[in-house]
Amino acid sequence: MQRLSVILNGLPVDAMVEDHVLLVQWLRDAQGMTGTHQGCDTSQCGACTVLVDGEAVKSCNLLAVQVDGSAITTIEGVSPDDKLLHVMQEAFSKHHGLQCGYCTPGMVMRGIAMFHENVPAEPHAVREALTGNFCRCTGYEGIVAAIMDGLKRLRGETTP
Repeated sequence: MQRLSVILNGLPVDAMVEDHVLLVQWLRDAQGMTGTHQGCDTSQCGACTVLVDGEAVKSCNLLAVQVDGSAITTIEGVSPDDKLLHVMQEAFSKHHGLQCGYCTPGMVMRGIAMFHENVPAEPHAVREALTGNFCRCTGYEGIVAAIMDGLKRLRGETTP
């Protein structure tokens, strides 16, 4: 067991974690962050994407102890409060960027990371930046439109 100290969705968390526990397992099982989905367990689908120190990472590919000292944001922590949606979440709703919804948390997290990475709000750039996040329902048109809109709104280029 190792001590894990992180900032999870803006709040400090100290825990003892077994060395072999994946970040996705710790988030879901120990912290109740079930919006982080465990899809493929091989780092292929992106359903488990979270932000670690602002960078999009696949939490099924990291041990929880590897993020000690980091700030972690899950889909539950992107909204300014429980009653409001994050701009990217609003864009997904507006552009029907989901079908079954399983990939949606990872797609939203990846979209938020694109803002920090200065990905242009252009179809080709967004599609390229989505590499590694899969929608099995093939809802990419709505997803790409949502991320482009979300990026523009986060940059102040458009309004809701």
